[in-house]
Amino acid sequence: MGKKLQDIKLSVLDLSPVIKGGTPADSLRNSLDLAQHAEKWGYHRFWLAEHHNMTGIASSATSVVIGYIAGGTSTIRVGSGGIMLPNHAPLQIAEQFGTLESLYPGRIDLGLGRAPGSDQAAARALRRGLKSNGDDFPELVEELRSFLKPPVDPERMPVRAVPGEGLDIPIYLLGSSDFGAMLAALLGLPYAFASHFSPEFTLSALEIYRKNFRPSDVLDKPYAMVGVNVCAADTAEEAQFLATSMQQQFLYLLRGRPGQLQPPIESIDLIATEYEKVALQQRIGSSIVGSKQVVEQKLQKFLDDTQADEMIVNGQIFDHNARLRSYEIVSEFIGRS
Repeated sequence: MGKKLQDIKLSVLDLSPVIKGGTPADSLRNSLDLAQHAEKWGYHRFWLAEHHNMTGIASSATSVVIGYIAGGTSTIRVGSGGIMLPNHAPLQIAEQFGTLESLYPGRIDLGLGRAPGSDQAAARALRRGLKSNGDDFPELVEELRSFLKPPVDPERMPVRAVPGEGLDIPIYLLGSSDFGAMLAALLGLPYAFASHFSPEFTLSALEIYRKNFRPSDVLDKPYAMVGVNVCAADTAEEAQFLATSMQQQFLYLLRGRPGQLQPPIESIDLIATEYEKVALQQRIGSSIVGSKQVVEQKLQKFLDDTQADEMIVNGQIFDHNARLRSYEIVSEFIGRS
C-alpha cells in the first residue's frame, strides 16, 4: 500500500520573493510572517535558498536570514535549501551554522548544493574561481563535515570551527541531476531533489539515490525530499491567475532577464511565444495549480510517483495574503498524529 500525504512531512521552501513595487525589507518581513504561519499550520521545516545578483530574491545572505526566521519562531526547523557550497569556504559555513545551532539548538538544517546560484559576474564578485564548475563539491562537503565532527585530538588540530565542532547539524545534499543523487547515496545522507524546476530528472535521480544508498552513522535507509511548486486557491480560476506570476518569473529567466516577481496577468499566452511555452512546460510543467481538491489529488499523484519521504513546497505568489492562503490550503493535508 502506497504512502498517503498525511504519512509524510510537508515543508516550506522560501525564495523570499521581492515583488514589483516592493523592497527586500518587505520580502524578509513577509518571509518571517509566512514562517510563523507555517509553524502554526504544522509544517515541518522552513528552508531558504541562496541566490545572488537577482533583484527578485532577498535571501542571498542565507545564514543571516535563517537566524532572523529562527529567532521569530519557536518550534519549526529552519535551514538552507540550500547553501551553494562552492561559493564559500567550508570553515565559514561550519562556523555560521555552528553559531545558528548554538543559538537555536535542535532546529537548524544545513542543505548543500553545488550550483553557483548566480551568473558569472556574480561568481567573480564572490571570488569564486572561474574554473570551478562544482567538480570539487565532494571534497568541499567532506571538509565541511570534518569541521563539524567532535575533535579527536584538539591539541593537534590546526583549524577548528568554534562554534561548530561536535554539533549535531543535519546535512542534506541538494540536486537537480544525477550527480547529487549519487553523492548523497554514497555518503549515506538525506537527499533533496529540485523537482520544482527540473522535473524531467526527478524519477531517475531518486532511483539512482535509492539503488546506490549506503547506510551511514547518519542514516540507515534512504531519505528523499522533493521540491514542488504549488499555487492553491479557493477556486481553480483564481489559482490559474495567481500562477502567472511564477510563469512570468521563469519566462524572464529563460530570456536572460530575471527580475522582481510580477503581478499576475490574464494568461501567459499573452506574452510568451510558442517556443517559450514549450520551454516553460519543461521547466515548471509539473507545478500543481488549482483548488484544494485538485491540489490534493495532484500532490497525492506526485507522491505515488516519487514515494518521497517529504515534500517541500515552493509558492511564488505575488500577493502575500494569497501566498499565505495557498500554504494554508496545503497545510490541511498534513497528518496531525
